[in-house]
Amino acid sequence: MKTIITILAIFLSATLTAQLPKALDEVAPFSEGLAGIRMGNQWAFIDDLGNIIIDFRGDVYWNPNANDSSEGVKAIRYPKFTNGRCIVRKYVDEIPIYGFIDTKGELVIEYQFLNVNLFKDGVTTGIIHEKIFRGRNEFKLNIYEDKFHEVLMDTSGEIIEFLGRRYNIQLKKSRYELPRITSKILNDKLVAIRVEDNWEIRKLNF
Repeated sequence: MKTIITILAIFLSATLTAQLPKALDEVAPFSEGLAGIRMGNQWAFIDDLGNIIIDFRGDVYWNPNANDSSEGVKAIRYPKFTNGRCIVRKYVDEIPIYGFIDTKGELVIEYQFLNVNLFKDGVTTGIIHEKIFRGRNEFKLNIYEDKFHEVLMDTSGEIIEFLGRRYNIQLKKSRYELPRITSKILNDKLVAIRVEDNWEIRKLNF
């Protein structure tokens, strides 16, 4: 029985490995046991044996013009997993919105960020967009209010702390600019928040 199981395991492993394309456009470094591989604008993830763990998909975020001195999505050259989470992107009214998948490729944090950092030590900071229904006008058209918050979030998608309300973000393509993240996680107890031209240190309660 053990021999049959071993043969099946080898067969399955060989089958998965055989699915790898011979010609790839790009191969990212390994992170948390997975490495991204690119064909065109689609990325997949392989394990250290070359098995495809997450198949090719077009929503995995990467930035070929990334700048290491930047923050948030501008700094992410390759897609990678940190704390078991990887950034994905979709467009809503031509505005990029970001969420996170887990190592199975499942969306575990909804698309809600306009800008976000990679997870570190179980948390991340980013700017979320909240669309709130306010009723209907005399023409029976739905009225919404857009709210923006800079938040501290854990890997389950729970907001640990609101770091500040954000204003003057335009969601029209012609006027939209990627909002900057103005907070820095210093350690598991402190976060620095930029308020106008100064920095404020705040204690965290988690």
